Amino acid sequence: MKTNLINIGFGNAVVAERVIAVITPQSASGKRIREEARDNNLLIDATHGRKTRAIIVMDSNHVVLSAMQPETLAGRLTSNAE
Repeated sequence: MKTNLINIGFGNAVVAERVIAVITPQSASGKRIREEARDNNLLIDATHGRKTRAIIVMDSNHVVLSAMQPETLAGRLTSNAE
């Protein structure tokens, strides 16, 4: 079985099959998800100090912050699924 990894920037990757959603951090739900993940020690910051442009929600309840645009990540997930 081959594991499909999606590059989320700066040499970081997530398993494509485990991604539930990619959302923008400016939305109210994005801010709430980020804070809840931080409080529960489930937040993974993969921005390397850059501005957070996408929040990736995983099936393990982990939340990954990325400096890449949500549209870019969604395109990579879509092309990987085909």
